[in-house]
Amino acid sequence: MKLKNLKPLTNKYLESIGFSWHTDIDKSSYISDDVVVVSYDEAQAYYDATNELYDMFCEAGQYVIDNNLFHELDIPFNLVEVIKKSWEDDVHWHLYGRFDLSGGIDGKPIKLIEFNADTPTALFETAIIQWAMLKYNNLNDEAQFNSLYEALRDNFKRFVTLDSDIDKFEEYYQNLNWKILFSSIGNNDEEEYTVKLLQHIAKEAGYITDFAYIDEVEFSDDGISKQDKLYEFWFKLIPWEDIAIQEGELAVILTELIENKKAIIFNPAYTLLFQSKGILKILWDLYPNHPLLLETSFEPLQGKKQVEKPCFGREGANIAIVNSDNSLDTKSTGEYGNFKMIYQEYTQYPQDNDGNSYQAGVFYAYEACGLGFRKGGKILDNMSKFVGHIVQ
Repeated sequence: MKLKNLKPLTNKYLESIGFSWHTDIDKSSYISDDVVVVSYDEAQAYYDATNELYDMFCEAGQYVIDNNLFHELDIPFNLVEVIKKSWEDDVHWHLYGRFDLSGGIDGKPIKLIEFNADTPTALFETAIIQWAMLKYNNLNDEAQFNSLYEALRDNFKRFVTLDSDIDKFEEYYQNLNWKILFSSIGNNDEEEYTVKLLQHIAKEAGYITDFAYIDEVEFSDDGISKQDKLYEFWFKLIPWEDIAIQEGELAVILTELIENKKAIIFNPAYTLLFQSKGILKILWDLYPNHPLLLETSFEPLQGKKQVEKPCFGREGANIAIVNSDNSLDTKSTGEYGNFKMIYQEYTQYPQDNDGNSYQAGVFYAYEACGLGFRKGGKILDNMSKFVGHIVQ
């Protein structure tokens, strides 16, 4: 793999555009000074692979619903009905997700690691920061596989058209004045400003928008509101499984609102099917030996180096890499150990000369639309760095 060193963006500049989580707890910069050099062919391969994978996930999601496999995916029982309702009704549009991939820049094949379909991170970094890095260094800021900002704006318009043709948006929207309420938890700059970036993009698309922390949002039989003002759409950067487990009463209310067509929520509940790493096993069953997939099972693989990870988990927590002789390579701790585990064939990430691993992340918003990388150790955790890219 090839890296290109750039002059870093200053903290003052990053803060001026709302990016305050630029420094990790060890005082190192979260944004790498390097960018990964990607060829046109490699960028095209990431684009093609991601689009194909999304179609495969849709097939797998339908298979799970048709065969009532929610328990196998560790889906909380109190979300099953809302998942079905959101899947069946086209108004519940998937706004965006991020595929994590290995390979693609080192002469090795692209392999799916997982799909962050519900509450993906690194949106601000991918859509804004890596573009700013190229511009700041007097490089061609269009030399990227990165139309994420524009793709999100177009996808917001599809909430209304329910069609690939966004030109219909003005015709449909002009007499509607539809409103979206955006929400995140409090005391978390990364999540708040990621949500506010999405709010800004939706406003550009033509919506009336507002923001409220989750504890300020009101839920009733009439719908979702803030200070008694109802909103047709609600975007929440709060995982569906957290709502199910920690806020069971809210899960019931949201199910009833969707059943009664009183609210449309993004990302929709069915994205939890894609978010569960259990679906990786379903994909392997449906597409055995597919070149984009790694063998995955609900039981330990025999005679293979593998990764054990929970169906629901974040930031590299509760992951173990196990050698082919069943000896432990490395392991991380965390708060997700009570979830069901899956076992995925191990694949080596591309590495630089210092032994750092690089994982590609490709955003999907109606189509593949934005590439970025995370750099870290064997297990990419909350201390991993964001690395931009340039296509040359």
